[in-house]
Amino acid sequence: MQRLKTRPQFQAALAGGTVSRTAHFALHRLSLTAPTTSLAQADSIGPAPSPEQALFDLPDVWLGAMVPKRWARRAVTRNTIKRQIYTVSQHFAARLPLAAHVVRLRTGFDRKQFISATSEPLKLAVRLELEQLFERATRQEVSA
Repeated sequence: MQRLKTRPQFQAALAGGTVSRTAHFALHRLSLTAPTTSLAQADSIGPAPSPEQALFDLPDVWLGAMVPKRWARRAVTRNTIKRQIYTVSQHFAARLPLAAHVVRLRTGFDRKQFISATSEPLKLAVRLELEQLFERATRQEVSA
């Protein structure tokens, strides 16, 4: 599994559309096609790859995490949520399609309920919700 690193990669994956949602998270996906010709052949014949395809040079599952300050004020909370996203995604990596994925935090967790920025209840709540998110996305992929 590769990680998204650049702004254009994140923008392309977000433009791909929402695949799954939970109360706090949304999963966006941009489907990628595996290259059928080598780079040398592609230069001389055939259509040019789309700009989105050019951003993702390796045919693999790509993943990025967006945790805005708007929804998680403390850096420690943002980092904890991102770690949970990448950890949970590793368990689903084999079941995810060849695509660029972005997990986006779309609402904040209640600070009255989760007082500590890195509390075990917060980690558990994030993990359970992320498992639901990825389970819905993989279930939808199987039924399609």
